[in-house]
Amino acid sequence: MTAVHIPGVPVIEAGRLISTNPATGVEAGRLPVATDADVRQAVGRARVAGAWWAGLGFTGRRERMLRWRALLAKRIEQVAELVHVEGGKPVADAIVEIVTAIEHIDWAARNAGRVLGPRRVRSRLILAEFSGHLEYQPHGVVGVIGPWNYPVFTPIGSAAYALAAGNAVVLKPSEYTPAVGQWLVDSFAEVVPEQPVFTAVHGLGDVGAALCRSGVDKLAFTGSTATARKVMAACAETLTPVLIEGGGKDAMIVDSDADLDAAAEACVWGGMTNAGQTCIGIERVYAVDAVFDAFVDKVVARAGRLTVGPEGTDIGPITMPQQIDVIRRHIDAAITSGGRAVLGGPSAVQPPYVHPTVLVDVPEESAAIREETFGPTLTISRVRDADEAVSRANALSYGLGGSVFGRRRAVAVARRLRSGMASINSTLTFAGMSTLPFGGVGDSGFGRIHGEDGLREFGRAKAVTRRRARSLLPSMTFDRTPTDVARLVKAIKVMYGR
Repeated sequence: MTAVHIPGVPVIEAGRLISTNPATGVEAGRLPVATDADVRQAVGRARVAGAWWAGLGFTGRRERMLRWRALLAKRIEQVAELVHVEGGKPVADAIVEIVTAIEHIDWAARNAGRVLGPRRVRSRLILAEFSGHLEYQPHGVVGVIGPWNYPVFTPIGSAAYALAAGNAVVLKPSEYTPAVGQWLVDSFAEVVPEQPVFTAVHGLGDVGAALCRSGVDKLAFTGSTATARKVMAACAETLTPVLIEGGGKDAMIVDSDADLDAAAEACVWGGMTNAGQTCIGIERVYAVDAVFDAFVDKVVARAGRLTVGPEGTDIGPITMPQQIDVIRRHIDAAITSGGRAVLGGPSAVQPPYVHPTVLVDVPEESAAIREETFGPTLTISRVRDADEAVSRANALSYGLGGSVFGRRRAVAVARRLRSGMASINSTLTFAGMSTLPFGGVGDSGFGRIHGEDGLREFGRAKAVTRRRARSLLPSMTFDRTPTDVARLVKAIKVMYGR
């Protein structure tokens, strides 16, 4: 029997995973579905390939990864079009996504040796006769489970850093964007044809579960908090370490001395780019009373100019069709509980699209404020001052990113946000800065990708000591004498007893 194809919903037919555009139903990819045995074999091949890859050293890996970076740059329009066809994302948004991914590949390749390579560490008094050395060795095989909303940027945020650290990578792309994942793997194979260092396995959630149990040495996951818990449970069976980026409900704070035009522009971008399908997207805004009305007017004016549709627009379709039900529920709940739609509202939900929606006067206990919406919607709440804004922003269990607009207090307010990241007088910018770590706290996960912390995440710290002289204060030996112990006690009292 032939499977029924609903636009955007992945189906399996004759052992193949088929992905389609959520707006047009155009087929984007048809990839073989991996069995449990296929996943284990892929990891086994990756283990052999990883040993070869690690043996190239930082210099050899750097040269090959920079060639991969160049290939992606040359074909940026091609992969952007594939991202558009498969997920519905506007081509311009796809290009911005790929540009940031290329930047991360470049930084990881160029800096891995400096961050992870062997270096001497100073010793202390009790072991002064030894030198200390530290290096970060690759784990071996890293599994990456990627999301559909940023199918290039997010998997590369883990894969590029894992590869630069000397690991092989097995990617399980989202079933909504498998063709993009396979394109990344194929492009890497063009510049590294010798071994299957970066490979992909395709399928639904059961394939992701198989990857968790396949013997990978570490697993990096990006997705919902609910799925993150399942991933952790599966990996716990074999004590496989995990890196988790879960959901988000990021807040923006607009203080009384904010540049309101800049804040409104960044708010609309941060909340509605990629149709609001951004884990670090702005979903909640807390504006102080003195500027609330003017700020809302500016946001509504800007958001109201955005165009929606399949081609050449600012906002494309909702990629995952069932997410439309969540968006509709949140808008309806906000209105039912006393909120007002100053732009959009229930009529904005026109599958497969959702038009920009701005809600005010929404109670804090509403699902529109407390749960991840993942659509082009914003709630803007009036607060007494920045202190109240911080209190409300920190009230949820999520803690991924956030934004603060203001002058005098902006830095202090940003530091008080319970989040892994924050931007001041901008939104989302920390994601594109390859020198900074990316990750959250609480229900938004733990561990970091990007930056030096991201490189160390994919290496095992290896500590080595080496004797360089005779012990003047022998302690870690049965050959020590009472006199040695007395000298040791005297030295400690002189050094630390004051």
